[in-house]
Amino acid sequence: MASAMSMKASPVHPPKITTVKALVESTGSSSIPSFYNFTPYLRDEPIAGDAEDSVPIIDISLLVSGTPEQQSQIIHQLSNACSDWGCFMVINHDVTESLTKAMIASFQEFFDLPEEEKKEFQGNHVMDPIRCGTGFNPSMNKANYWRDFLKCFAHPEFHTPNKPAGFSEIARDFSKKNREVIIILLKAISKSLGLEESYVEKAANFELGLQLLAANYYPACPEPEKAIGIPAHYDHGLLTTLVNNGVSGLQVKHNEKWFNVNIPPNVLFVQVADHLEILSNGKYKSIAHRALVNNKATRMSIALAHGPALDTVMRPAPELVGNEGDQPAYVEMTYRKFLELQQTGRLSSKFRSDTEQSKAV
Repeated sequence: MASAMSMKASPVHPPKITTVKALVESTGSSSIPSFYNFTPYLRDEPIAGDAEDSVPIIDISLLVSGTPEQQSQIIHQLSNACSDWGCFMVINHDVTESLTKAMIASFQEFFDLPEEEKKEFQGNHVMDPIRCGTGFNPSMNKANYWRDFLKCFAHPEFHTPNKPAGFSEIARDFSKKNREVIIILLKAISKSLGLEESYVEKAANFELGLQLLAANYYPACPEPEKAIGIPAHYDHGLLTTLVNNGVSGLQVKHNEKWFNVNIPPNVLFVQVADHLEILSNGKYKSIAHRALVNNKATRMSIALAHGPALDTVMRPAPELVGNEGDQPAYVEMTYRKFLELQQTGRLSSKFRSDTEQSKAV
């Protein structure tokens, strides 16, 4: 067992620690190793407080069974949410609270597996269908992130670890139900852009679209002011759905200020991602967000990134490019190429107007 003194003397390059969970459980220290110190410390930026009273709320049941007037109103609300906030809360959807709780519990069982068993599912490449690990990309980042993760491709082919018992069945159902919500939203978003209802699905070849199921596990941190769960980043794909275990830590950036987001039970938090921004030629903005850590409780978030088909070239919709000789604001490329460039840190800044770099979910 490492003492606090030996931990303070940790080298710049981390020793072979498999997960943050294992580090916390093996040391019991009141300090963190130096390779988890994250600088510059972004919490010095303006914080605007809680956002749940401000983030738009979308009642998806009105898109499905509402009157034409109600549907039109929700589509207008979606347009405002995607262009102003880049995120929204979805209520009255068909992802049951019991299914979400079962998914959270099943991921907890996975993270509780012995370290040697989890090592069976380690992956090194963004295209590995199952990847379990820690941090983000140690070859690119000078500091490790205070999180462990499991990422699985859920569509068009379904991949999950074969343990714990029942995990695969729950994950399949959870992914399928979330995808059904996204299809409803994409149809409405197409209409909100003045495009025909199935435009986004067709342009993204969404029938074969990549769906990535990811759980991020943030153990309680003895020095949360020094560490970061995940720094500010944008998501790839069209839309991301997010739930958590009730412990706060998510922040989104709106009007140059950070807002705390607490996701109520039975609500899906939806974020606009890079490829919806590209398709809309910048009308809808991918939202910057980050994950903070705390010293009291473990936080877990479960995200589903809903993206185009890997070999589909994504470009702005011609109808949304100016009629006076304006050029599309984004370079076209396949989704696969985008992910590979992003993973290696070579994604050009021309994809957006600010300087924050996109990172994976």
